[in-house]
Amino acid sequence: EMSEMSERSKQNVAHGLAWSYYVGYLKIVLPRMKKSMEEFSRANPNLLACRKTWKLHILVPLSCEVYDELEKADSNIQYLADLTETTLARAGTKKRVYKHSLYTIRDEENQLWHCAVEYATPLQSLYAMSQDECAAFSREERLEQAKLFYRTLEEILKGSKECADAYQLIAYEEPEAAETHFLSREIVWHLRQEHHEEIAVLEGNPHTPSTALDSAELNLQISVSDLPQPLRTDGF
Repeated sequence: EMSEMSERSKQNVAHGLAWSYYVGYLKIVLPRMKKSMEEFSRANPNLLACRKTWKLHILVPLSCEVYDELEKADSNIQYLADLTETTLARAGTKKRVYKHSLYTIRDEENQLWHCAVEYATPLQSLYAMSQDECAAFSREERLEQAKLFYRTLEEILKGSKECADAYQLIAYEEPEAAETHFLSREIVWHLRQEHHEEIAVLEGNPHTPSTALDSAELNLQISVSDLPQPLRTDGF
């Protein structure tokens, strides 16, 4: 009975996607991130000076709209290079390749930032389901599923020792009025926090700045209203 209720309310969709994304992808690639970033940094010492940014920055747009090319989402984001590939035999596929791309991100002061960044690919499935008559996802249901996906993934990763300090989730909701460089500002905001965190540690102050979004905020959003809510109030 509980299974049927969950299926009718579609609550199992985002939960399953989050676990699949973790077990089938993040748990494989994240433990190798630091080594890949270190290899790139040795060859390009001026680009990745801040070790706190040596992680995979995972974009979680609550609209579920994912661009195949980040440059099309924001012209201030430009492809730089690929990190070293990881090749594994996986589910019958010989020499399956896993790799990540580094990007150069220009901020509003024309300062350049560099990081590995990509979308959470399961969001493409949620978006496709909302466009498919068989799945019958409304826009509101898709938004709730995206929030649930984020909350579930966040909790999974928090409990994963293998993935500790190798990722940064960046959840956001784009403003109703189009902003050309909204995405680059979101990413740079997180990169700045990581830089501040490294400086604090070097100075002997282990305080970690708060990030843009956490589960408590999402819980409040879902319980208060089905309509999109602002995720952050820091001026961006």
